[in-house]
Amino acid sequence: MKIIETDTDLRGGLAALLQLDPALAPVAEVAGDLPLRRRQPDFAGLAQVIVGQQVSVASAAAIFGRLVAATSPLTPSGFQALSDEELLGLGLSRAKLKTLRALSQSCLDGLDLKALANRPAETAHADLCALPGIGPWTADVYLLFCAGHPDIFPTGDLALQVAVGRALNLGEKVPAKDLITLTRKWAPYRAIAARLFWAWYKADRQGQETLPV
Repeated sequence: MKIIETDTDLRGGLAALLQLDPALAPVAEVAGDLPLRRRQPDFAGLAQVIVGQQVSVASAAAIFGRLVAATSPLTPSGFQALSDEELLGLGLSRAKLKTLRALSQSCLDGLDLKALANRPAETAHADLCALPGIGPWTADVYLLFCAGHPDIFPTGDLALQVAVGRALNLGEKVPAKDLITLTRKWAPYRAIAARLFWAWYKADRQGQETLPV
């Protein structure tokens, strides 16, 4: 398994993906350069993904920025030192506060997120989803952007569902269950494919940011 760590890894992965499925060449022409957007595979990295659940990119960035400023650095112990009132005042919802409380305590109790990031995708995904408040989308995005896993495609991401549908003329949106089947042919480069369609969607939206983190 070749972890995606650099722009060179992205370019090599894209070349391999296009060789695997030449029909994606027109998508790549529209998408342009693919964003690396790597985060650390630690508590702060996963916290950023959790903050981004079901809110706009701009809102997530603002809330996470306030969270980082309030802790600096954002660590499990630093998070736990803040009161619920302080954290809610930063813009966290009660559900996300509960999830981050549980995650930070798990890390303090010995959960090693960096070690988790080096496990096979299926194992790491299952372990993440076993944590309170963490679902498939959060696990996928963490493994893709923080762990740099090469074969993750967040089929539950709305932007990707729309991008694949429009770019490949499959309708306005491809449902998650159909996307699971469709993306199998892009293995073991599904993380490259995800970045490709996010970049295509950004171009289609005339530069408006579409990445979840």
